[in-house]
Amino acid sequence: MGAADVEAVWRIESARIVAALTRFTGDFGLAEDAAQEAVAEALVSWSLASPANPTGWLMATARRRAIDAIRRRTALQDRYALLATSFVVDSVVDEEIDPDRIDDDILALMFVSCHPVLSPEARVALTLRVVGGLSSEEIARAFLVSVPTVQARITRGKKTIAAAGVPFELPPAAERRERLGGVLSVIYVIFTEGSTATSGDRLLRPDVAYEAIRLARTLAALQPAEPEVHGLLALCELTAARFPARTGPDGSPILLEDQDRRRWDASAIRRGLAALAKASTRGLGPYGLQAAIAAAHASAPSVEATDWDRIVLLYEALNRVAPSPVVVLNRAVAVAMASGPAHALAIVDELIASDRLAGSHLVPTVRGELLARLGRRPEARAELELAARLCANQRERSVLLRKAAALS
Repeated sequence: MGAADVEAVWRIESARIVAALTRFTGDFGLAEDAAQEAVAEALVSWSLASPANPTGWLMATARRRAIDAIRRRTALQDRYALLATSFVVDSVVDEEIDPDRIDDDILALMFVSCHPVLSPEARVALTLRVVGGLSSEEIARAFLVSVPTVQARITRGKKTIAAAGVPFELPPAAERRERLGGVLSVIYVIFTEGSTATSGDRLLRPDVAYEAIRLARTLAALQPAEPEVHGLLALCELTAARFPARTGPDGSPILLEDQDRRRWDASAIRRGLAALAKASTRGLGPYGLQAAIAAAHASAPSVEATDWDRIVLLYEALNRVAPSPVVVLNRAVAVAMASGPAHALAIVDELIASDRLAGSHLVPTVRGELLARLGRRPEARAELELAARLCANQRERSVLLRKAAALS
């Protein structure tokens, strides 16, 4: 087995391995370190001889590493003896690991990785590392930061969890529901970065987006009675369904009105609609409402045939339950399609007056489009040029500059 095989096994099984190690050692940081050491050992050993049970091999090796680390802590000799005993007793179980089993250990791992004591950046890094199985290099590429920055976030995160004495256990039901929003927001941030990169020379980062979908699917399997979990999964699936048509062969963006909808992923749309149906059982929350908007786009044969009035109503409902200037801006876009650019421009100008999205390229982008539709070309060009200056994504910037040049 080569490095690619090791990485594939790790990506699939990492959450279960780290979760089991954390439960056995009671030390989240030690568990993650031991698991990483096991992967490093596998890269050497598996090239010589492939194990019959790769997951069991990784689990056993990681546990040995953990025991060695605890042995070096002279104050924990009693704990080492206990772990050594459990290693012997449970070794047979590890050889019989069910690859399809998803248990509460993984759910606990997600809640620990997204604990409120951590900074948002640390939550994202830890979730991708210990639940998603991504390397520091992969996380750094995804968020366009340096590898040392990612490693520092992970190290600080583990130290913070240890200092705060965060237990490796599922929170009580009431607290779990409160903290579930934090877990969902981390997955949402990961998916959002993958679906439209904040900076760099690529519009999409599909590997990042699909990792978020995998995390959302796992969470939905673990929390099947939570509508918003299904709402987030639906939003991710329905948004990702458009990925194949969003860029050209050279990576250049293709606007919604120009996309070949035959290239949209029909299977992803079906999965998204099924998840949306589950999310609708007790009324839609913020993620469910966004998924419903995505579903309105996914079910329309063209931009012109889209039910823009329904989308306007959905954005109004979304702004009531989760007020945001971005929601207001998106509602303005829908209003422009449903009722004309003049009505939408009034909404955007009111948003500008409130100074709630200062410095964002999104406001001048939308305002420039509206002014162009109203025939106010010089003003539109100025807005689009401003948007290009503010935009950090090179692909988006090129589209904005091309639109501005067309208004000359």
